Amino acid sequence: MGPNQDHEKPQRPGEELDLDRLQPWLQKQFPELKGRPRITQFSGGASNWTYRLQYQEKDLILRRAPLGKKAQGAHNMVREYELQKSLKPHFKYVPQMLALCPDEAVLGSPFFLMECIEGVILRKNWPQGLRNDLTDVQQLCYSFWDKLIELHQVDHRKGNLSQLGKGLGYVERQIHGWNKRYANAVTWNVPSGKKVMRWLDAQLPKKESLCIIHNDFRLDNVVLSPNNPSDILGVLDWEMAAIGDPLMDLGNSLAYWVEASDDFFIKTMRLQPTQQAGMLTRAQIIDYYSQKTGIEIDDFRFYRVYGLFRLAGIVQQIYFRYAKGYTQNKAFKNLWMLTFYLVKTCENIIGKDRH
Repeated sequence: MGPNQDHEKPQRPGEELDLDRLQPWLQKQFPELKGRPRITQFSGGASNWTYRLQYQEKDLILRRAPLGKKAQGAHNMVREYELQKSLKPHFKYVPQMLALCPDEAVLGSPFFLMECIEGVILRKNWPQGLRNDLTDVQQLCYSFWDKLIELHQVDHRKGNLSQLGKGLGYVERQIHGWNKRYANAVTWNVPSGKKVMRWLDAQLPKKESLCIIHNDFRLDNVVLSPNNPSDILGVLDWEMAAIGDPLMDLGNSLAYWVEASDDFFIKTMRLQPTQQAGMLTRAQIIDYYSQKTGIEIDDFRFYRVYGLFRLAGIVQQIYFRYAKGYTQNKAFKNLWMLTFYLVKTCENIIGKDRH
């Protein structure tokens, strides 16, 4: 996990690791460890909690499921660990897995440990001190999309990787799943989404490819070399990875890709510095992906709308919890506006010709 001081903070109250229970288990796995570690927690990642444990002898990253998600969390943590361990020999940017603890008795949830990849993670704005001339930004952009292309070309039938998916029908399962999730989370102040759902159902592509997909491939999920921003050292956050359709993965990534010509509202909501001079536009990325993979893309609208509508579903599920009083976090108060924007953007794309 790439240390990035702005997102590495003291442990959140109520989420502290119980070192008295953890330390004996850790010392069995790593006998060389001495003393107690310096522990920080990463502020990103709403689903699984991520910590950095700095010993003099070793720098470790610990990932665990949140409290209260035991059965599902157990499955997720073990799957995330096994997936990365199986994928590492075929895709070198996966962090090295070091140890798995499926026993809930140690921390109240399964957890795993992996190597700490020292480097820079891009957040909303380009960090001070990191080279940002036009050539550097452009090279980073190509390097970033090359990693997704490389991942999509890994043979998913190798090793244990084939266990990651349910086979053909992935696209249909995703569309029906996200349509249902959105419908279940609708509140009075957002569109019903029915027009988008009907269109996605009617446009299901007749041809489907399968490959390993990351499902959350964003600039803030890669670790960059501090000396050379285009040198990507690692790709993080594999919890949603699966065997699925490559163009669906590209559509998901482009849902987060805000470009310089986009309107003010969506620029204020962006999570990555994708509007930086030198970054490719979404249309250029689609063309680049097509050229590099040989996948013909005549009309990307289905995948673009899917990515945006899925994001609307994710955002609306969070807002729904706030609206119903399940969470008091004021940061979620205005998320309905983003849902509204995303659904309306989907409707606008549906009304256009191609791309």
